[in-house]
Amino acid sequence: DRVKPICEHYTVCGGCSMQHLSNEKQISVKQDALMDMFKHMAQTQPQNILQPLRGPTQHYRQKARLGVKFVEKKGKVLVGFREKGSAFLADLHSCQVLHESVGNRLTALSDLIMTMDAKSTIPQIEVAIDEANTALVFRHLEPLSDNDCAALTQFAQQYDFQIMLQSGGPDTVVALWPETPAPLSYKLNEQDITIEFQPNDFTQVNSEINQSMVSSALSMLELSAEDKVLDLFCGLGNFTLAMARQCAEIVGVEGAQSMVLKARENAEKNNIQNASFFAADLSVDISSEPWLQQQYDKILLDPPRSGAMEMLKHIGKLGAKRIVYVSCNPATLARDTQILVNEYGYTLVDAGVMDMFPHTAHVESIALFTKK
Repeated sequence: DRVKPICEHYTVCGGCSMQHLSNEKQISVKQDALMDMFKHMAQTQPQNILQPLRGPTQHYRQKARLGVKFVEKKGKVLVGFREKGSAFLADLHSCQVLHESVGNRLTALSDLIMTMDAKSTIPQIEVAIDEANTALVFRHLEPLSDNDCAALTQFAQQYDFQIMLQSGGPDTVVALWPETPAPLSYKLNEQDITIEFQPNDFTQVNSEINQSMVSSALSMLELSAEDKVLDLFCGLGNFTLAMARQCAEIVGVEGAQSMVLKARENAEKNNIQNASFFAADLSVDISSEPWLQQQYDKILLDPPRSGAMEMLKHIGKLGAKRIVYVSCNPATLARDTQILVNEYGYTLVDAGVMDMFPHTAHVESIALFTKK
């Protein structure tokens, strides 16, 4: 199963840890890890193991946070990911998993920052890419000089990038070039949905797998025109707006008020009128929330790595017939599965992995639970 790594920096960079394995074996390892978690932590196995969702294995990554560090001893600026098992940035010339517009231009970015007055006070670059645009958000700890702004503008024009500056928190992002950049967006063609987002919003890194994942989730839920659906940890409405096309009513809940506002805007832009969005911290007690006093036929969960522990007792009371759980951490999925199955009478029907992050150790998975 051993293959030659596709990247010259594989032995040094910690961004990918599985390039020495064939893609088939990578997926097999991840699927075995998921089933092992179900067996040992949940004391159960799915009735059916789903076919893995697969997509491109190179230049698939459209979102990333690149570290930046001026290293005086090397006389250069490093741009990229950290070394394996180290806090130091790796010395990279290119990246085989980043979208080509950035992955093939790490040296150009390094050379650019090396010419800047602020080369010691730029710690990171946020990368966000859609079908037509590449946006780079430069985090800077000190105000940038006019010369630096001019250099960044020239770089943006040369490579047709959108460049933004961030001096503090997410609300300090301002456009440098162009002054009014076109909004970033991605399409869910199978559901006729377009979702607009800002560079620092959470979106899935792999657009092809995201489309497959959304379509699979909708199929597994078996939505009907009479269904009322609850989407927890809904973000910008990635699943919510797609499901709204196929059900009577849907409620999306997300922790960040800013994301809720954007989800509502995206619903309007897609002419969706049967979706409601609410802001609530789903990691604490939310018993008094009005949307929780309603009944739902189907539920979709897409929690962060910490899982959906606090929500399970509420889900148990709601008694939805079908639950689809999208997970980025097999350990918390298995922990939550144990509770859904043993305490709330659900059956783990289907489960499988999604190759969202080829060549890395990230295990993304999807599972279907039905009520006994």
